[in-house]
Amino acid sequence: MIRESRTRSVVKALSWRIVATLTTAALVYIFTKRWDFAAYVGGFEATLKLMFFYAHERIWNKLNYGRKEYTPKVIWFTGLSGSGKSTLAEALYKKMKSQNFKVEQLDGDIIRNIFPKTGFSKEERNRHVRRVGFLASKLEENGVTVIASFISPYRESRDFIRSQCQNFVEVYVSTPLEVCEERDVKGLYKKARKGEITQFTGIDDPYEAPENPEIEIDTSQHTIDDSVEMIMKRIRKI
Repeated sequence: MIRESRTRSVVKALSWRIVATLTTAALVYIFTKRWDFAAYVGGFEATLKLMFFYAHERIWNKLNYGRKEYTPKVIWFTGLSGSGKSTLAEALYKKMKSQNFKVEQLDGDIIRNIFPKTGFSKEERNRHVRRVGFLASKLEENGVTVIASFISPYRESRDFIRSQCQNFVEVYVSTPLEVCEERDVKGLYKKARKGEITQFTGIDDPYEAPENPEIEIDTSQHTIDDSVEMIMKRIRKI
């Protein structure tokens, strides 16, 4: 939970009093036509109300009335290549960041670029996803909401991550395979169909769809903005 620092309270009090005092002094001058009297009243009022405002701010800062503490979560996007996971995750990250959430993003493609020797066998995929999931759980422990987007095709590795996290939100991006192939932004499906790359999820390697995800979204049926709003509404209730 973010609390108001003493320094911030002082600066807010000063900035407000400058505006309010000038207003008071101007009103006194309008009615009396005396600059000296206007300055005296303005100065006295500023000193008195500065103290009251500071005390008021500090008292309210100690009260939790009207505050809502947000519980950090691990929001895990899973789905086929081209389903829209990364696009959704990026949009959600920007939305939460703009609303001052403490949030970090972990993306499968970016992490594989950092660790390029990560393989694609079932064992290697599971090991890779478990490592990232463990990292996400540690960030969550320290009050950070994590938005992760990984194909993560196997239930066992996703279940492992769930077991490590306090608040795990599985978002299944269920866009159909044929739609993902039509998009094929990176041309990976074409290469997989030609046999130029192997162990490609959805073609010659299985994808085990979540059985009970917290959220399911088909990006061929919903816009990115609508999908993000759906996710935001859902995670506020979790």
